[in-house]
Amino acid sequence: MGPMMIAARDVVMRLGHDASAVTVLDGVSLDVHAREVLAITGASGSGKSTLLGLLAGLDHPSAGSITVDGVDITRLDEDALARFRRGRIGYVFQSFHLIPTLTAMENVATPLEIAGMRDSGRRARELLAEVGLAARLHHYPAQLSGGEQQRVALARAVALRPTVLLADEPTGNLDSATGEQIVDLLLALNRERASTLVLVTHDEALARHADRVITLRDGRIVAERRPIRETLAVT
Repeated sequence: MGPMMIAARDVVMRLGHDASAVTVLDGVSLDVHAREVLAITGASGSGKSTLLGLLAGLDHPSAGSITVDGVDITRLDEDALARFRRGRIGYVFQSFHLIPTLTAMENVATPLEIAGMRDSGRRARELLAEVGLAARLHHYPAQLSGGEQQRVALARAVALRPTVLLADEPTGNLDSATGEQIVDLLLALNRERASTLVLVTHDEALARHADRVITLRDGRIVAERRPIRETLAVT
């Protein structure tokens, strides 16, 4: 196990104010090691996606601290947080979040251009080839299947070689066969880049691929386990 990559301490997230406030996360503490694959499971409304968004710096907790790659992201202002996210954190959404007016290649090239990378178009083409979409470079999201859109989203998420890759229900909008392909691809991209992967899922088959699985219920961690890997007979 590598050094600590993510450390969350007593994280609380409340929505609303005063008596009407709803506690979504209630004192969550969590460590994730470098290169570890962690799955976060739990029923709908348990706080999974909220926790992932906080780890990504997409929102600020009501209380507690979150350290990512040695930096306490809860202490950064918006500009510093945006710069930190750009270089360190890749995020994959359930609903893809592609820009509809840009082609697959332009969607992947955009974060590279923002980061000031020269030859972003060539790099975007290489990334799309890596996820099996070399023939779909100039297609718009509406011209792609759900599985193809998620492949574009994966290529975009890993474009800047983030140290942490976060995926929120990455197979949630896909059929099971396509979902399995996306899982295999996500794990392969993560291995090749030696990054840390945290994924939120309700899919037990996906959770089995993780090194460790935690379960949330009502905003608290209620269980932690290491999945038993299925061993395949070699014929």
